[in-house]
Amino acid sequence: MARASREQAMGDQIDPAEVYFEITVIGASARVVAIDAVTGIEVTVIGPARAARTYLERLALAKLARALRLPRK
Repeated sequence: MARASREQAMGDQIDPAEVYFEITVIGASARVVAIDAVTGIEVTVIGPARAARTYLERLALAKLARALRLPRK
């Protein structure tokens, strides 16, 4: 079963409703995983555990947007 590409599904925009976030606090750090529901591409960022959840999610979303723009092999 072939997956739809992000361009086929939505163009260049990422709908945050189509991104899964997993936040794990490890000591003073928070590990945030963002997974694109359309393509299955996943990125991870690490930030301070005291940072606002929305900040960490925006950071992960920005990294995911960049990862989706990179050419695939």
